[in-house]
Amino acid sequence: MQKRLECNIVGRVQMVMFRDFVQRNASRLGLSGEVWNEADGSVSVIAEGEESPLSDLLGYLHHGPILAHVESVHADWSAPAGTFPDFRIRYR
Repeated sequence: MQKRLECNIVGRVQMVMFRDFVQRNASRLGLSGEVWNEADGSVSVIAEGEESPLSDLLGYLHHGPILAHVESVHADWSAPAGTFPDFRIRYR
């Protein structure tokens, strides 16, 4: 079943290749969406796809790449919008 996962990740998640980590794993899992840095130092993710790969991605978000230190992950599930052709890093 297709779903949408929106997350905000807090901790040492910028300047540690977190967005690249998310993009690589989401693409490998066949998900679409985007990841970007927030002004407050957190990272946000929108991912769409099948529920099982989205759950796998959520697990990766709780750990992050080796230099990251994730303090918390806020996750919201909803119906997919189907607006993303692939998974990309959004640069602001």
